Amino acid sequence: MLFGRITLVDVARAKQEVRTIPSREIIKEKRVSIGKGKYLVDLIATITMDGLIVSIVGGETPHVGAVALSIPRTSLKNSSKLSATTSVLTLVGHKDDEVARSAAERLAKEFNQTVVVIAGVHIEEAKEEDIEKLTHNSMHAVEVFLRNFKK
Repeated sequence: MLFGRITLVDVARAKQEVRTIPSREIIKEKRVSIGKGKYLVDLIATITMDGLIVSIVGGETPHVGAVALSIPRTSLKNSSKLSATTSVLTLVGHKDDEVARSAAERLAKEFNQTVVVIAGVHIEEAKEEDIEKLTHNSMHAVEVFLRNFKK
């Protein structure tokens, strides 16, 4: 069990409420793996009551290359659709920002919840074809996750 007790503290009133909530009601973890060999990409999603934390890593050197935070909102062009506002932090010299941004926006719109995506896929001396395969496998993992785990 990850945790079984949540402590809520009202700082203004200095009161403390303690209640036990089974961890299964709070957090679920799901995993999707796409590809083989150096093109293997793993998506690990932690689903909470009010958001998703997603890691997309793979290639020869899984790592942290970029982080995207996407917050769903009503589309500015069509108020009947959802869009998302996304902020991305990319480590210097890394190109994982497009995977992080695309995945975070897609998931935020589909789940209508805040999403954080950590992306890091790497192949040493990658050619354009290698990058395209890793990017494709990353986004395919997102689509498989949506098909299998969207509520």
